[in-house]
Amino acid sequence: MNIFVDVAPEFTDMVDTRRVEQAIQTTVQHVAPEKTTAGVSLSVATSETVQELNRQYRGVNAPTDVLSFGNESDPDFPDVEPDSAGYLGDIIIAGPVAAAQAAAAGHSTAEEILLLSVHGTLHLLGFDHNSDAAKARMWAAQQQVMDVLNLSHVQPTEA
Repeated sequence: MNIFVDVAPEFTDMVDTRRVEQAIQTTVQHVAPEKTTAGVSLSVATSETVQELNRQYRGVNAPTDVLSFGNESDPDFPDVEPDSAGYLGDIIIAGPVAAAQAAAAGHSTAEEILLLSVHGTLHLLGFDHNSDAAKARMWAAQQQVMDVLNLSHVQPTEA
């Protein structure tokens, strides 16, 4: 699997890139093994950057913990199917939001970033939490992956 991790300089001490790559790889292997040759990009950025992306693409003018942008059809290249490009998409994590959530939940920021990496990857694989049933399905898959990563104690802060 081709995974690119980019961490803003101010957050390098809170991110274990090898473990982030492992979390993404494990999520894809567990949920969609047929996509293990695909690529994923993950960035850890400032809250301001994530807030701007959230405003621009979701119409929400506030920071959030993680955003996922799946590989979609590009009108400039109508003959290229998104799946054929071998790229799942991009995940952007707000470092300060991850740190605050980790502190509130009682685990490390590095562990929170792993949880958000799994969560973001699940979104790229088609999971969502826009209904109770969808959320239950996504949270179950997320917990199964966290168990495989020996991170069962790391739970999402969202109710």
